[in-house]
Amino acid sequence: MSRVLKDRIVFRPQDIDLLRCPVQRGTNAETFILGAFNPGMARLPNGNLLLMVRVAEALKESQSGDSIHAVRWSDKGYYLDPYPLKSVDAADPRKFRLLEFGHINVFALTSLSWILPVELTSDGLEVVEVHYDKIVEPRTTYQEYGVEDARLTKVGDRYYMTTCSVSSERHSTTLYESLDGLNYELKGIIFDHQNKDVLLFPRKIGGLYYALTRPLGDLYFATPPGSEQLPGPAINLAQSPDLLHWKPVDHPFIRPSKGTSMSMKLGGGSQPLETDRGWLVLFHGVEWREVVGVYRTFWALLDREQPWKILHLEEEPLLEADPQLTADMEDQMYVRDVVFTTGIEEQEDRFILASGEADLCCRITHLSKDFVCHGN
Repeated sequence: MSRVLKDRIVFRPQDIDLLRCPVQRGTNAETFILGAFNPGMARLPNGNLLLMVRVAEALKESQSGDSIHAVRWSDKGYYLDPYPLKSVDAADPRKFRLLEFGHINVFALTSLSWILPVELTSDGLEVVEVHYDKIVEPRTTYQEYGVEDARLTKVGDRYYMTTCSVSSERHSTTLYESLDGLNYELKGIIFDHQNKDVLLFPRKIGGLYYALTRPLGDLYFATPPGSEQLPGPAINLAQSPDLLHWKPVDHPFIRPSKGTSMSMKLGGGSQPLETDRGWLVLFHGVEWREVVGVYRTFWALLDREQPWKILHLEEEPLLEADPQLTADMEDQMYVRDVVFTTGIEEQEDRFILASGEADLCCRITHLSKDFVCHGN
């Protein structure tokens, strides 16, 4: 695509020192990095870019004898919980389904995710430092199965990070706060079970904070006959007086549509970026194909003072997975056709995008700003 100025993989599983990883350090079990991906991104006070990388640390041998093991954190350390192989469906190497709960889907994970701060040069194309001393890992029971998919927004002089916290209690969105972009304090749960892909706007609008959200569920109702919209996971808006207490906005927002390559589901991608034309929002849209689907990056423009008003929604993808970028990691691939954009920053005439590629590694893409001006 002509709008792409530079495009490369900047951080891979093999760039991580396993001896400094929490699960191996905490259990002495042999682990490997299943993926280092879906990085939140922000600009640090020194001008460099920071990626908050989701690291999925997996058991090298999750099965032994007649059992399969899940990784779990507790306040006493990390544990490997055994389950009889005959009691699970282990077709997916990343997780297994517990068959005893036939009426609902209950899973356990053979990996545990945590967040690794990776500092890049100001253009995002080279690694400056990997901050192992500032890893964000589970620290409370609602994170017992991991901390996933950080998204960063600087609001005023503070950095805020939303993450998905995974546990048997709930699958929630949690909020962290930082004064310097590197050291984060956990503030607690802000959105409850299966409300994820939460992205904060970088300033108040009409005296309130706003966020993109994406609730999930097993139950949806049919759209009216003839509607161009489809039921299923969609992007919603919420508003808050203090970043901790949130009310959903009553207006419907970005929803799956018929006849497009985002007909399966949608979810937030990068933090909203204010431009002269409105709020630029990058999001992922998924098209039905096999099990996982095809993930692409799309974009929309929102009104600057009434963000529930969509000024433009582009149905042609902005970014797609590129197999050439991961050709040298073919032996590590476990999903394909997935690009998941999770951060955006500006530099002169271009946008710098941070994405997870194939749930495996971190991709940095420089895009010309022209597409926002011309609407394609």
